Amino acid sequence: MSAAFPSPYEAPALVAGHGFFSCLTVDGELLTLNRTRAKQFLQEEPAPLVVHAPATARMLGMTLPGQPAPWFDLLELFAFVHPARSVAPTPRGLAIALGLGDFDGRRVEANTLPDLAARLLTDLRALKSTPAYPFLAALATRLAQTGWIWSGAVMEALEITGPVSREAMQPGEALRIWDQLPKWEDTARRPPPGSNPVTPAEARTRLGQILGPDAEIRVGQADFADVATHAFEPREGMGFPRVVLAEAGTGTGKTLGYIAPASLWAERNGGAVWISTYTRHLQRQIEAETARLHPDPAVRRNHVVVRKGRENYLCLLNMEEAVNIAPTRGPGPVIALALLARWGMATMEGDLFGGDLPGWFGDILGHGVLSATADRRGECIHGACPHYQRCFVEHSIRRAQDADLVIANHALVMAQAAWAQSQGLPALEQGDQPEAAPEEAVPDEDGIPTRYVFDEGHHLADAADGAFALELSGLEAAELRRWLLGAEGSRSRARGLRRRLDDLVAGNPRLETPLDAALLAAKALPAPGWSGRLWIEPQTEKPEEPPEPEDVTASLFPVPAPVQLVEPVIDNPTETVLRLLRDQVLARTVGNGPVRRNGSECDLHPMIDGLGEAADTLARALSRIAEPLRTLVNRLEDKLREDTDTLDTAARARIEAMIRSLQRRAIGRLDGWVSMLTTFCTPPDEVGPPQFIRFIRLEAREGQRRGEQDVGLHQHWLDPTLPFAAVLAAPAHGLLITSATLRDETDTDQSAEAEQIWEAAEARVGASHLPSPALRASLASPFDYSRQTRVFIVNDVAHDDPDTLAAAFQALFLASGGGGLGLFTAIERLRTVHRKIAAPLEEEGIPLYAQHVDAMDNTTLVDVFRTETDSCLLGTDAMRDGVDVPGHALRLVAFERVPWPRPDILHRERRMHLSQGNPRLYDDRLARLRLRQAFGRLIRTRTDRGVFVLLDRRTPSRLLSAFPSGVIPHRLGIAAAVEEIRTFFTEEN
Repeated sequence: MSAAFPSPYEAPALVAGHGFFSCLTVDGELLTLNRTRAKQFLQEEPAPLVVHAPATARMLGMTLPGQPAPWFDLLELFAFVHPARSVAPTPRGLAIALGLGDFDGRRVEANTLPDLAARLLTDLRALKSTPAYPFLAALATRLAQTGWIWSGAVMEALEITGPVSREAMQPGEALRIWDQLPKWEDTARRPPPGSNPVTPAEARTRLGQILGPDAEIRVGQADFADVATHAFEPREGMGFPRVVLAEAGTGTGKTLGYIAPASLWAERNGGAVWISTYTRHLQRQIEAETARLHPDPAVRRNHVVVRKGRENYLCLLNMEEAVNIAPTRGPGPVIALALLARWGMATMEGDLFGGDLPGWFGDILGHGVLSATADRRGECIHGACPHYQRCFVEHSIRRAQDADLVIANHALVMAQAAWAQSQGLPALEQGDQPEAAPEEAVPDEDGIPTRYVFDEGHHLADAADGAFALELSGLEAAELRRWLLGAEGSRSRARGLRRRLDDLVAGNPRLETPLDAALLAAKALPAPGWSGRLWIEPQTEKPEEPPEPEDVTASLFPVPAPVQLVEPVIDNPTETVLRLLRDQVLARTVGNGPVRRNGSECDLHPMIDGLGEAADTLARALSRIAEPLRTLVNRLEDKLREDTDTLDTAARARIEAMIRSLQRRAIGRLDGWVSMLTTFCTPPDEVGPPQFIRFIRLEAREGQRRGEQDVGLHQHWLDPTLPFAAVLAAPAHGLLITSATLRDETDTDQSAEAEQIWEAAEARVGASHLPSPALRASLASPFDYSRQTRVFIVNDVAHDDPDTLAAAFQALFLASGGGGLGLFTAIERLRTVHRKIAAPLEEEGIPLYAQHVDAMDNTTLVDVFRTETDSCLLGTDAMRDGVDVPGHALRLVAFERVPWPRPDILHRERRMHLSQGNPRLYDDRLARLRLRQAFGRLIRTRTDRGVFVLLDRRTPSRLLSAFPSGVIPHRLGIAAAVEEIRTFFTEEN
């Protein structure tokens, strides 16, 4: 081993917690120290072995270590040895991943870390005889040049000595993975799928084959597969899809229940079934289930594809730019890019977020490298990119075109629907019959699916609300200007439209003329420095705005911004409207203090003086951008038709991609803004319900400097399931919408017709807007909730006292011995509770993790929670829906208060117009469904046992029907609840 690098074999070790620090000295003595002594230990000992250096530093109250890290972080070595492999970033998580056991729930001490390091280096030695060795040797040498702390041990394990020979891969080449990745090859577009049905008997047979002879028999799973086949029957007419609404209780096994008929239909008809769920975490869970269908990973890769939005994938062009400038910025960025290159050569998908790149990668090596190298909205130059045929996104798109099952998320599926709407679907009025979207001159890159499965279907309205809403804000408008005009002389490396189109339009006046007109008109959008002009008076000194996210240089390698004088921009129509919107919010909201954490908002009408006229001016200015862009698109389409015999496949694909980008990224947005502004002065119809809800919102945006805010006009559909039904459901041939919480069965509803309950469910998912009736099915959970669970409503915890609330959570988590999920309706209360109870729980051997506190994404937090079986986790909505933690790791769910809907303008209007005259029932229904979702996290298998606690003494009895039949909620004090919990889990043992 080179003397230039410290040796991990002779290193001490440190495991940090909120209340303890386990330390192993170089002499092999194991110590348990307090924070002060642990800091002294670090000063006196050589560089230690740790797991997750930034988290360790935070536990110690120290500044986060940079790169090259001064400590031996085992996660960095894991990323080099086992790329594209998930592991919980804790000592126990590493031990489990490396096959060294789980320590039977015992705390993992520092003396385990040398064993983990030795195992990783042993695994690395085994790679010497693999085809990956030349790449590994070059990458290790490049890392050694940066001073990476693990370099000595890695070079020794790989037996790298002396200079690199001329024949070997050079260290600099190792980061250039865009030269080494395989190319994709275009194939003929898949013909339209057939319409052959799947019979219930066939679905049951396929399900049995997937499950295998030794699988657990779940009551209702075969029945679910039976019912699901209706969604795969041939439709009877255009606009009359086959629709199935299937409520399947937790534990039914609905994932495999719909995979069975879906896979059979896809194989039989030569088409893809799109399976859509709510989150990236749930996408991963569904993909894992398909391993039962195709156990061989290579076969599964050909038949099952996960699709996400472009912004989730590694962009090779952005990586090339980052690699080229990294050496000028010090060793830290080079280390991050080198380990990203190691992953890039091993990954199957190239998915940076929620895929096979560990969620802790950004925590360890800097989130800047991920944001700088990710594909960014609207920036792709498609066929003009030198790495186009190695692009991860293009690989994914082409695989999806030939796959049997495409696992997507609601956001992507809804974005495709919104794209269809922007291509000519007539505007809908309340009560209109949905029509199918028209055929496109330029096909969608993913094709148009005919069969969908919507898992977590209770989120469809929320997803549609986000997809079909419009926002005209400072950031959105400024981002469009950057997309059109590029950097405009700043440090940003953002590519403007001319640069992306230059080789297509240069020397062609028919194309250059509309492009020039659009770029000239784009100066009506907010100019650089708009935020400073919006919030302070002109001629006042103000720091330059922080670099925009597109800025690969600044996001990866930030430099101090100089102070500049903010100059006024004369007659910028967008900035004029933004200032008037801001003035109206400040005039209509309570108080004159800072913007509230959740933002401030007010109704659009009545408008302040001058806003209507400014809106008319802006609408005309935006039209002057959209019209030449539309002309440019038309002429590009002409070029496709007229030059059919001369355009090669790559050129045609590039023009089609540019047409899609112009329509999606610019024209569709501009048309929406113009439409919204032209009806600006028209107050809502007081006779009937409005079609849209419009309001103004003022908020501080994440990532902006303190005090800098954004303002915008927002437009939402009153009923977002209406455009969903029109542009996605109606053109489809079949849809299966399933969830554990489609219906709201209340005490009052029990005496009502079942028809009324189902009608309400259909309205929530948009099925009521379709002409043909849906097939309805309800399959009960196989779990014995009355035996497996307890529900307590605690009636003596003051909801407005942070100390009392924190003490209650601490008592509950101690009573269960960990395994607790604490759910909050407000981030600030979550942080307060975490701050107060983390150290006391750690002292009792219960680690506490928290969303919005720990620097990990939600998927990583759940992985840690699942691995550390006696830990506890605090979270908000994202943890309430779709978290699957079976077994002993989750045995207590504690909700800090009733999850009432947020009382904002959007909710106010919907409860007024969609509640059928009973706003309270509307609120109750939303709260009950959220409670049902939270309760559903608790029991995932027949052997699970758990307790649900609601810390809200104001909980009305009418909400308690959210819990399963046979479960009787008990109202009692916190002390009695703690005793009941201890007794319940003692009985289990």
